[in-house]
Amino acid sequence: MNVILPILLPLITAALIQIIGRLTDNQNLRDGVHTAMAVVTFYFVYQLLPEVLNNNQPAYTFVEFAAGLSLQFTVEPLGMLFALVASGLWIPTSLYAFGYMRGHHEGNQTRFFTCFALAIGFAIGVAFSGNLLTLFAFYEALTFSTFPLVTHHQNAAAKRSGRIYIGILVTTSVCFLLTGIVAVYHLTGTMDFKAGGILPSELSTSTTALLLALFAFGTGKAALVPFHKWLPNAMVAPTPVSALLHAVAVVKAGVFTVLKVVVYVFGFDILNATGANQFLMVVAAFTILFSSCVALTKDNLKARLAYSTISQLSYIVLGAALATPSAAMGASLHIVMHAVGKITLFFCAGAIMVAAHKKYISQLDGIGRKMPWTMAAFTIGSFSIIGLPPFGGAWSKWFLGLGAFEAEQSIYAITYMVSSLLSIGYLMPIVGRAYFRKPSEYDEKHVHEAPFLCVLPLCVTALGCLLLFFFPSFIYDLLLPVFQGVKS
Repeated sequence: MNVILPILLPLITAALIQIIGRLTDNQNLRDGVHTAMAVVTFYFVYQLLPEVLNNNQPAYTFVEFAAGLSLQFTVEPLGMLFALVASGLWIPTSLYAFGYMRGHHEGNQTRFFTCFALAIGFAIGVAFSGNLLTLFAFYEALTFSTFPLVTHHQNAAAKRSGRIYIGILVTTSVCFLLTGIVAVYHLTGTMDFKAGGILPSELSTSTTALLLALFAFGTGKAALVPFHKWLPNAMVAPTPVSALLHAVAVVKAGVFTVLKVVVYVFGFDILNATGANQFLMVVAAFTILFSSCVALTKDNLKARLAYSTISQLSYIVLGAALATPSAAMGASLHIVMHAVGKITLFFCAGAIMVAAHKKYISQLDGIGRKMPWTMAAFTIGSFSIIGLPPFGGAWSKWFLGLGAFEAEQSIYAITYMVSSLLSIGYLMPIVGRAYFRKPSEYDEKHVHEAPFLCVLPLCVTALGCLLLFFFPSFIYDLLLPVFQGVKS
């Protein structure tokens, strides 16, 4: 029951928020319940960590439909890591959302926080999935629970973006991901995840490559080109939703799915023996560089961050495709490092919107002088995304580069380095403009720091970028049993 509780608690939270919203207009009660349940959820996720560190895998079968077909949950190291990220970042995101939604006078807040809680519960369900059927069920539930968040404003732009969002994610998952799952079951007679993979070693290169393509492109949340358009279009949503999409739940569920399938369905041995992973390396590398170049052209701050996210997600996909222990370790680390760094940047973008009503980079002259805490956090988050020490992103990029050389694919180590240079190009001009240009007379008089509930979370996550550099060992120790002794 301890395994299922972290999944149920966010769903219970959603129900409580609905009840409170119907019975009273007390926003403080609603938001207090939301925050308290976020803390409790993280506590119960964390309670599972010692057992996983002791090389145990707590499991729970919720329902069995037929032999080999069940909703089953298993807490293994990769899932434990993703669940810690989703439940842990839910806490500062909740506080930030309260400050943003009130400061920006957003409507339909009860519906917003209901869907927000549902999304966290389904993300943890993805993390703890013990087989492909459970993974698919919660992956789809996550898509539908976040659709009302993307269309929150209910205007023409939001509705159009919602159609793109649901269209791409559902089409890819049903046409490709589900087909891949059925094919795996047909070939193996099981959907259960297993260390080293479950596919037969005699599988041909073409069949293995086709299956890998179905899973990679079927996981639309991983935002590989050409199925990436949903992500920048979803930026019409309120900034806390952007933070949820980019850091806490949705896109991380996508790249986590790709990584988990590579490790526990394919296994490194079959990918390296057949070379079926070569095409995925090329697609991921192209996505990294293409999205970085597009980010350079965007004046809208959230749009630039969105294309940055597409690029950074493919760091993880490429790490998985390289199929070496170091690359997979780097990909796993990058789930955490990117989550904390990118949520900081989106928190800052939202704080700027609330306090200064600005969404374009060209409008940010001198804003660092008027919003010092926000822009200091933005600078730290940027350094982590770029991969500069002493910030967490340096570790994940180190292991990803090392993994590329380990796989004797130095071209992809160069890809990572070029992308880091491009990230300097699209992030540092924002910092430079904020600090080294003079603010307008209007901004000098009227712009000030964002509300406390907006500023506190972004300071906490910025501090997290720093702490993850000095204390990454707990993540490494958690993941080491997954990759220790794996052949490259």
